[in-house]
Amino acid sequence: MAHSYTPGLKVLNYLKVKKYRILPIAGEVCKKKGELVQANEIVAKTNLPGNVHMVKVANILNISPSDIYDVLKVKEGDDISSGDIIAENSGLFGLFKSDVRAPITGTIESISDVTGQIIMRDQPIPVEIDAYVGGVVEEILDNEGIIVKSDAAYIQGIFGIGGESRGDLKIMVEDRKEELSSDSLNNSLEGKIIVGGSFVTLETYKKALELKISGIIVGGFNYFDLEEILGYKLGVAITGTEDLATSLILTEGYGKINMSEGTFNLLKQHEDKFVSINGATQIRAGVIRPEIVIPLNNKEIPADKGLENKKLGMHEGSLVRVIRAPFFGHIGIVHSLPSALQKMESETMVRVAEVKIDNKLYIIPRSNLEMLETD
Repeated sequence: MAHSYTPGLKVLNYLKVKKYRILPIAGEVCKKKGELVQANEIVAKTNLPGNVHMVKVANILNISPSDIYDVLKVKEGDDISSGDIIAENSGLFGLFKSDVRAPITGTIESISDVTGQIIMRDQPIPVEIDAYVGGVVEEILDNEGIIVKSDAAYIQGIFGIGGESRGDLKIMVEDRKEELSSDSLNNSLEGKIIVGGSFVTLETYKKALELKISGIIVGGFNYFDLEEILGYKLGVAITGTEDLATSLILTEGYGKINMSEGTFNLLKQHEDKFVSINGATQIRAGVIRPEIVIPLNNKEIPADKGLENKKLGMHEGSLVRVIRAPFFGHIGIVHSLPSALQKMESETMVRVAEVKIDNKLYIIPRSNLEMLETD
């Protein structure tokens, strides 16, 4: 019998998480295989080449390009500081001298007696990559980075903005149906990852930005407020590169939607832990979900780690979320999976599932459901 596979979100008490921490260009790896690392530890570093600047010495001094070496005070490879004299003519009888000064601090990269130009480069830009999650260095990628392995609780969201953030986890609401209030935010939350219930307003999010809260995890948010935060209308491209002090992860979707019970309880279970989150999201091909990673100590790792005995795909008893109207955001349990195609209001024939939501049974197209992977 074929399985009906529906991509879904993970809400797991345990997952062996692997993260590739890779430099943009070749550099130095700072850790060894098997070494324990914390989330904020630097694991690899390199220097990006600085920006290039061209100075038209021949034009400035009104000389022939071929005479550039007669007026130079520097040579290729020299270090320079902003304001240093790099070229000077002798003037008339030693008077009325003219000079050219370095516009940057950097290095002389090349000199041309064909164009009469000097090319100089800004100082290198240091780049450091941290571990992102606490764990063990599983593999060293020579001159590139490492692979970090972490035993963790793992939660995926529906949508997020902002990149990687880290901090202690703080539950801000008593109930998963409760809205995150701006009145509950204060300076003591700087650098923390806070958890709300069903909704966070634009006003509350802006206050979190001001307080330098590292991240917010909440059920829903107003889609139309995203444009004010980002400064542009959100398309379908990947998010996560936004320059935001506070990453935002929505576990359920747009609008006021109660956080799922499983997600809220798992987060509450790990309150005060140091967690890592990433709001990066890509909705189309090559789906990327925002994530919450909560590293576990040895005592917290379950004895039965495997998921091998779980049924594949959607089946009776599967926990699912409805991803289209009229039940968008609701979570239910698959009661049955009729094999015959059924005609919908649109007159199309589709495979359906009988789903129990709030103790009532509904017939819903399987394409309108996504599975929630739990353990």
